[in-house]
Amino acid sequence: MDQYYTTGEFARMAHVTIRTIRYYDKKGLLKPSFINESGYRMYSDEDFLKLQKILSLKYLGFSLNEIGNMTIHDTSADILKSLKMQIGLVHKKMENLEQMEKALQNTTQILEETNQIDWTGILNLIHLTDMEKMLVEQYKNGENLNIRISLHEQYSQNKKGWFPWLLEQMDFDGARRILEIGCGNGQLWKKAEPSVLKGKYICLSDLSDGMIRDAAENLGEEKASCFDFRTLDCQKLPFPDAEYDRIIANHVLFYVQNLSRGLQEISRVLSDDGVFYCSTYGKGHMKEITDLVQEFDPQINLSEVALYTIFGLDHGEKQLKPYFGSVEKRIYEDSLWVDRPEPLLDYILSCHGNQNEYLYPRQREFKEFLEKKIQKHGGIAITKEAGVFICRK
Repeated sequence: MDQYYTTGEFARMAHVTIRTIRYYDKKGLLKPSFINESGYRMYSDEDFLKLQKILSLKYLGFSLNEIGNMTIHDTSADILKSLKMQIGLVHKKMENLEQMEKALQNTTQILEETNQIDWTGILNLIHLTDMEKMLVEQYKNGENLNIRISLHEQYSQNKKGWFPWLLEQMDFDGARRILEIGCGNGQLWKKAEPSVLKGKYICLSDLSDGMIRDAAENLGEEKASCFDFRTLDCQKLPFPDAEYDRIIANHVLFYVQNLSRGLQEISRVLSDDGVFYCSTYGKGHMKEITDLVQEFDPQINLSEVALYTIFGLDHGEKQLKPYFGSVEKRIYEDSLWVDRPEPLLDYILSCHGNQNEYLYPRQREFKEFLEKKIQKHGGIAITKEAGVFICRK
């Protein structure tokens, strides 16, 4: 038989204040299981799991808005996944704290031995302190990427899949050295045939240390041994001219701050007979999702800038032509049919716009809005408009 507790009993058993429970209730993070006939808000044993996750994520540095996004769909069945996620975050925090302890000891030792302040050590401490915030950002970036990939993997109508199709467009015959720029979590190579990897030096790079770690973990020990992982910026590549036979940038170029500089560098390190593969999307890509959120609240923008206007299918060829003699465009034919609200909600909350500001207080209302749309039509059709440019010098 299920056991239920009043707010006071629940707070006392969890060793937190009643005020804390009421505050999380008000914020929509920890609603009671039910309200009884006398008006008492009643909590269950399962609610302890929710409270544990909230307190753990708060300790690890996440804001209440972020915690709300991370816990909205949680059920008791998710407890193992939740605990494993928390263990991963704690390990990363422990690594950061160990580095900070070592830096403090070194700086203290130098001061004791020389009576002089080690300013390099002080700067290192500042960097390590700031890394606390970076750990949270890196987790969010990695998790958001996984959410976005998952929606396409689950609901794409083209069963080939984006990553296998993209690899099929690439000719690696005769290529000894391959560079991927903005590798993310390494998903492109997850199902790559061993023959593609054999006998080649493949450098997976990203601007984010967190993404590089995710890529190494995602590919597993055996496959990861085939790659060299590096943190670098494509606007300033640390390689000599003509170093790579193939260069890949999968949905990356629209994030490059100075695209002209980035393309110049890519062209510089590409061999004379090399090939550069860069994917992007067009104006119509996922447009129904934008329509949905703006129907719900016209104030919502899912991106501060429409990324296809920076580098997209419509005008990408013109941007690439100054750096490459031959540019070919290939389109990936696909669409989505989504018949559940949760993956759509997760995808929308993972976007780079202002949606969290407006949706966080109304998540349940928005989820009901999506459910009604799905019930009416059996699902939601979503346009995909993606492709790749194949560039040769």
